[in-house]
Amino acid sequence: MLEQIKKVLVDALNIDEETVTPQANLKDDLGIDSLAAVELALELETEFDIRIEDEELAKLETVQDIIDIIEEKQK
Repeated sequence: MLEQIKKVLVDALNIDEETVTPQANLKDDLGIDSLAAVELALELETEFDIRIEDEELAKLETVQDIIDIIEEKQK
């Protein structure tokens, strides 16, 4: 799961693969602003065939949060 998310982050947002860890903060560590977060959500929805609502997107703070929401939606 982490590897797939890492690939999306690297491909979609040009983020350095080395910085993508479960503990990485999306805003502080990875530099993802609100516009990039929307783009990321669209890429994740396509990659994992899920839907991320705006209020869910607003709550995502770390890469682990992304992993958790994807795992929850794939159940």
